[in-house]
Amino acid sequence: MEREQWKPVIEGLLFAAGEDGLSLNEMTEVTGLYKPVVSQILQEMKEEWKEQGRGLQIVEVAQVYQLTTLSEHQEYFEKLAQSPNRSRLSRAALETLAIIAYRQPIIRADLEEIRGVKSERTIYYLKRKGLIREVGRAEGVGRPILYGTSREFLDYFGLKSLEELPSVDTIFDWAELEQERQELYQRLGVDPAAEGAAEESVAPAEETAESDGEAESPV
Repeated sequence: MEREQWKPVIEGLLFAAGEDGLSLNEMTEVTGLYKPVVSQILQEMKEEWKEQGRGLQIVEVAQVYQLTTLSEHQEYFEKLAQSPNRSRLSRAALETLAIIAYRQPIIRADLEEIRGVKSERTIYYLKRKGLIREVGRAEGVGRPILYGTSREFLDYFGLKSLEELPSVDTIFDWAELEQERQELYQRLGVDPAAEGAAEESVAPAEETAESDGEAESPV
């Protein structure tokens, strides 16, 4: 492809990567271009977007490139977040928020493992509404972001402290979620009960007891 044809590709990659962004090495690996070429294309895109007055910009933070909005437009984003039409939380947002509230501090990977779906956009939405915040970095590879609830979270739900959080069963209809999960297994032709029995037959007794204990807690 010609140089200009790579620009929308890279723009799409950055959009798909979201807040995690992409390093030069990652973009080089995906596109097959040389690192200096990718770097030069990114610089050209930055300059062109600024000249065109685009509403997005490409920023580099800790050697990772991200798409972000412009700081001078912040007041409009705040109005959007406070819009009555957007004040009600969706089921996905409520589910994500509850998991963070009950398991905080938690990294996105653990949250997604619990939910079973990608949660990047939902996390971004909750951060934009001020209901969750970054509370630190976890130890380990990449030092992933730890998320927790904010003071606005308490205000939103009329709580004095996290100790007043209601029982999880009052937030989720776990029976309905389990039914949806079973329907998905059926469509995929998977029998989780059979697979679980096979794993249990080869697992040490202590490991089986441990995993059973973990499965009892839905969040």
